[in-house]
Amino acid sequence: MKIHQIFTHNALRNFTYYIEFDNNEVIIIDPWDAKQAKDFINSKELKLTTIINTHEHWDHTQGNQELVDTYGCEVWAHIVGQGKIPAQSRLLEPGESIRFDKHTTMQVIDTPGHCQAHLCFIVEYKGKPHCIFTGDILFNAGVGNCHNGGDVEDLYETICTKIATLPDTIIVYPGHDYLQNNLRFTLKHEPNNTQAQLWLEKYNQSNINDKPLTTTLFDEKQINTFLRLDNKEIQSHLALNNPSKKDIFIALRSLRDQW
Repeated sequence: MKIHQIFTHNALRNFTYYIEFDNNEVIIIDPWDAKQAKDFINSKELKLTTIINTHEHWDHTQGNQELVDTYGCEVWAHIVGQGKIPAQSRLLEPGESIRFDKHTTMQVIDTPGHCQAHLCFIVEYKGKPHCIFTGDILFNAGVGNCHNGGDVEDLYETICTKIATLPDTIIVYPGHDYLQNNLRFTLKHEPNNTQAQLWLEKYNQSNINDKPLTTTLFDEKQINTFLRLDNKEIQSHLALNNPSKKDIFIALRSLRDQW
């Protein structure tokens, strides 16, 4: 199995992902641009079998129909997204486990918050959790907004009870590249976070077209403000009166909306 993380160069800074298998079959997650996807598939002589959408927002699904017309592939997405996902052919149920080959399995996780028809996908390789495709729920050093059909309390529950409890070694593959801005937000509220400072330097020296930076969940717990709700420096910046973790999360999300 190979995972290709491709930056799409649009204003929203989307990523599209390709999971390539040993038999030359490939799965696409959240195709932004059908032409870019076709160029990638054809250059590697791959066979597209399936498109998987994390959620229904147009920037994650707009490549669906043209790719289906070209390759006759399936489209899998949340059962709640029925009627909203272009060319959807399989309704995914939260909790499903889907085997792709003898080494690779995908776990389907219900992750509301950014919107209600949102799924994350944990890929297990040789029996161990390898990575998670997080769509617009968890970004590198940040979390998704709730502007278009979302709910901040659902987002809090998803992040704190479903994402933060995963193994620290799992690699995070988000739907967008917001790492630089998210790190600046972290440092606004936690100026002494040396790991965030180091990651910002690393990002500024990286080439997103050559090899996008990836984080593990362990890294996220060091640099992602929304996973550091117990941090005293963050709490002092918020100046809330005896807040709960949910209060802190909601306050941070509101501040990030204005950032």
